[in-house]
Amino acid sequence: MTTADLRPGRIDATVVVPLKWSGGAGESYRVEEMGRYLDGLRHAVEEIVVVDGSAAAVRQEHEEAWGTFARLLEPDDAVIAAGDGTVSGPAAGGGADRWLNGKVVGALTGIHAARNECIVLADDDVRHTPSSITRLVDTLREADLVRPVNVFDAWPWHARWDCARTLLNIALASDWPGTFALRRSTVLEVGGWSADVLFENLELWRTVEAAGGRAVSRADVTVWRKPPSARQFWSQRVRQAYDDLAQPERLLVELAILPTLLLAARRGPRPVGVLATAAVLLAAHGRRRIGPQHVPPSVPLWAPVWVLERGVCIWLALGHRAGGGVPYHGRRLRIAAHSARELRRRLARR
Repeated sequence: MTTADLRPGRIDATVVVPLKWSGGAGESYRVEEMGRYLDGLRHAVEEIVVVDGSAAAVRQEHEEAWGTFARLLEPDDAVIAAGDGTVSGPAAGGGADRWLNGKVVGALTGIHAARNECIVLADDDVRHTPSSITRLVDTLREADLVRPVNVFDAWPWHARWDCARTLLNIALASDWPGTFALRRSTVLEVGGWSADVLFENLELWRTVEAAGGRAVSRADVTVWRKPPSARQFWSQRVRQAYDDLAQPERLLVELAILPTLLLAARRGPRPVGVLATAAVLLAAHGRRRIGPQHVPPSVPLWAPVWVLERGVCIWLALGHRAGGGVPYHGRRLRIAAHSARELRRRLARR
């Protein structure tokens, strides 16, 4: 996807992009590419808000590069509901660093500052088009929260591996993207969502539903996403598995992967082949649901690789849970996401 895909025409919505970059010469291309994206996007929507948690010098560089295209803000931890997510020790200082998940602070800062009711919240690697934004905003007429499907815009080997997860999720239910559309009034009414969890997307979804809001999945709306580097991909393996500690049914299935494979292997290669074929066929069904034009035909072949990965990483995630939580930006996050029951209790108390 290039900025040529961003056609003029203002949509009554605010796009909020929370980010935190390290800076340095290696990021010069990212800054330029983001600038081109924001330059095109500003002709499509009423407002763009970038909430930048980078160091002051890096943030100044971003202000100079993007200030013409978007409003740049610093994260403000005052937007977090009192009593949610505070931690002790080195993380208990001022600013967004008080909270375990800074992405939530950035997102809520942008939502509070937005001038429009309809908000498209997007990670810094997501690349929307006017079409994707229009379809999400249209869905907000009858919903409070909408999730589309992310599809990579380039296909190195690790993107194919990671997309196999998306295809399996879509085949069985739905995937968790790096972007949502939401009603600002709904999020403000419930006081936002917790900043002390790892799986912030599930936390947002459950919070809106716990408050009686309507959350909708749109598997037919695909939004481009830039693939991570191979290094970043490897760093996410166990952390993504840790998310499933908040989904008991899924957790039980994933814990059974390794024992099932070991039992099948003892009976010979044929049962293992049958299981691998089943994973490929399931991923192929997910590809059809998304739209085969969006995903290369070889991606379902990576499904057995991802299943094996998850079968290993889910046990490593349990080990991190026993050790106090999964490492996340120099800290440990213990809670993947709160249960729907706990969120209803919190909202009733609030």
